[in-house]
Amino acid sequence: MVSPVTDPLVVADRLGMGYQAVDGSLRQVVSDASFHISLGESVGFVGESGSGKSTLARALLGYRRAGGMFMGGSLRFQGEELTTATPQALQALRGRAVAMVPQNPLSSLTFHQRVGAQIMEVLQTRARLDRAAARVQMLELLARTGLQDPPAIASRFPHQLSGGQRQRVVIAAALACQPSLLVLDEPTTALDKATESQVLELVRNVRRDSKAALVLVTHDLNVVARVCDRVLVMKDGRIEEHGTVREVFRAPKTAYAQLLMAATLRIDPVQAPAVLPVGSDLLQLNHLHFSYPSGGWLFRRQPRSTALRDVCLELTRGEVLGVIGESGSGKSTLGMVVAGVLPDTGRHLRWEGEPMPAALAQRPAGLLRRIQMIFQDPLSSLNPRKTVGDAVIRPLQVFHGMTPTAARVRAIALLQELGMESEYMDRYPRSLSGGQQQRVAIARAFAAEPDLLVCDEITSALDASIQSQVLAQLQTMQQRRATAMLMITHDLSVIWKMAPRVVVLKDGQVLESGATVDVFARPRNAYTAALVGAATEAHAFTA
Repeated sequence: MVSPVTDPLVVADRLGMGYQAVDGSLRQVVSDASFHISLGESVGFVGESGSGKSTLARALLGYRRAGGMFMGGSLRFQGEELTTATPQALQALRGRAVAMVPQNPLSSLTFHQRVGAQIMEVLQTRARLDRAAARVQMLELLARTGLQDPPAIASRFPHQLSGGQRQRVVIAAALACQPSLLVLDEPTTALDKATESQVLELVRNVRRDSKAALVLVTHDLNVVARVCDRVLVMKDGRIEEHGTVREVFRAPKTAYAQLLMAATLRIDPVQAPAVLPVGSDLLQLNHLHFSYPSGGWLFRRQPRSTALRDVCLELTRGEVLGVIGESGSGKSTLGMVVAGVLPDTGRHLRWEGEPMPAALAQRPAGLLRRIQMIFQDPLSSLNPRKTVGDAVIRPLQVFHGMTPTAARVRAIALLQELGMESEYMDRYPRSLSGGQQQRVAIARAFAAEPDLLVCDEITSALDASIQSQVLAQLQTMQQRRATAMLMITHDLSVIWKMAPRVVVLKDGQVLESGATVDVFARPRNAYTAALVGAATEAHAFTA
């Protein structure tokens, strides 16, 4: 245990938190949490999905989700008690003294407002800058977060940015008022390893220059090892273990902490993906080009944005093909074109040797079933008004004609394969953790029994132990059913475990492709070498 420090910024003493269920029952999700955080210190909150780490981190802003409440204990920020603070006091605190970078950048940005205007709003309302000064500061913040061409980025809407670009915009907004405490909830889940390194370096510099305290909530233990001084390991709402990163990572005292350390994926020759026999041709992309439509009004129309250029690849039945690249490289666009979410304007797609309709509306029902997609953001892809059971049951009835009873039994079995019990069937997406939401999306996709599964960052919301379990289950299901997968991710260790072959994208073009072992061991260009180098660096467990 770390020795107490003087004048801590945050002090929690036996804090308890809970949620009131629909039936009126109370479920405690944080119990007897005691810790402290000082200015200039960085603390990591780690644990499996549903462990309470995000709930505890949000409490540092005095925030509770709908139905949430404090259940005893104390939580003080700069000496002020947050559990009893008035809404006015919390409003004055948030954004100025303490700021947060949420897990899901898309849902935290206003979809109909340009991102530059959103950052300027923070600067004008919180930092009290005039419009001209706010614009200058906004562009500087975008540049500091590593975004290229800040004026162009500032003029775009959230949906026109990649996941990594959106995350960096949210980080810029959080840094706007130079808070004393910065809470980051899974800030690197949407970032490739090269961009992740840049963002983490930015966070380190901000912490060094401003002496701000940092709380990092993440399932990526490698990120904690690189950024944090201390770490809290949470399980079932309790702090299982805490200490310096060096102490906990090198010699974890509890069985659960030992499990987390062992479950972290690495680029390790022992874990190299097995090369399976090549099946028949399933999908071909022939010189695929894709551009997003131009935007703007009347005479201020912007030029079309080219996302994919001359992409050629093929996928055989039962094969797993990895697609890697930095944020904005076009890898998610590629997946959505294949799935029909973004219709290709030419005839560049072939399915089993035959031309394939580009748009979903033109594809026959059989083909809709055979190609399924799991999106990067599970919450946005799930209907908030439908239960988990509704989400998984629907494809079973639509594609397989199952009766409600049979579909419910099958849906429960799919969820159980992914570590979720039948009690989750009647819950709504927002009552689940990020990792649980992603597992529901995976179960829904497999309910259709597809021949091709497009996976867009499917493990980005999963902690290390659950990620390892889900990938192992995916691999078993894929090999048993000969399901082909297009595995899109910024996590090279996932590609190393799952995909015998990989394609590297940059600026919408294929830089190189080949066997994963060869590409990772002997990259043919500096860009691939940088991606592999950043991923390898991220697995160093030394403080």
